Amino acid sequence: MYKNTKIFLDELMGIFLIVILLIPMLIIAVLVKLTSDGPILFKQSRYGKHSRKFTIYKFRTMYIKTPEMSNQTFKNIDNFITPIGKVLRKYSLDELPQLFNIVMGNMSFIGPRPLAESDITVIYLRQKSGADRVRPGITGLAQVNGRNNILDSEKAYFDQIYVENLTLLNDTKIVFRTILNVILAKNINREKL
Repeated sequence: MYKNTKIFLDELMGIFLIVILLIPMLIIAVLVKLTSDGPILFKQSRYGKHSRKFTIYKFRTMYIKTPEMSNQTFKNIDNFITPIGKVLRKYSLDELPQLFNIVMGNMSFIGPRPLAESDITVIYLRQKSGADRVRPGITGLAQVNGRNNILDSEKAYFDQIYVENLTLLNDTKIVFRTILNVILAKNINREKL
């Protein structure tokens, strides 16, 4: 029952937040454009519900000549992140365009993070456990329990636990833990900022 309500609430809240945050998002877009060459948005193919691909949107935080690879494989990612990008990443503001992904039905506010094509291990583990049965989220149980500082197997485990215990109460707990983590800039891989 909650799964159907969740979809409606996600899309309704997504529209509401786009309206409320439109001016701040426009300001961020202008800052991204003025501080470095390249597009305002970063677009990438990601795996979503039932491992179907969709295009995810984020504010671009890296220079356009950055090699295409997972953030975890960079030795010195600092050299590739724009000055405004550091701030956007620190407070997860680069994720705001994903509100459009929510309204389009590709994502949810809460759920396992959408995976890049290079995240082969987690993709496989999610398929095996059934954790790919829900829409991916802007934040999720794995993000509030370590984000990029945990192993792939741990991410997949948290994703499975989330899907098996999908309730309004659990989603509410994740929302509050996410807000706290953003305010405290917690669970951010400091060497990558």
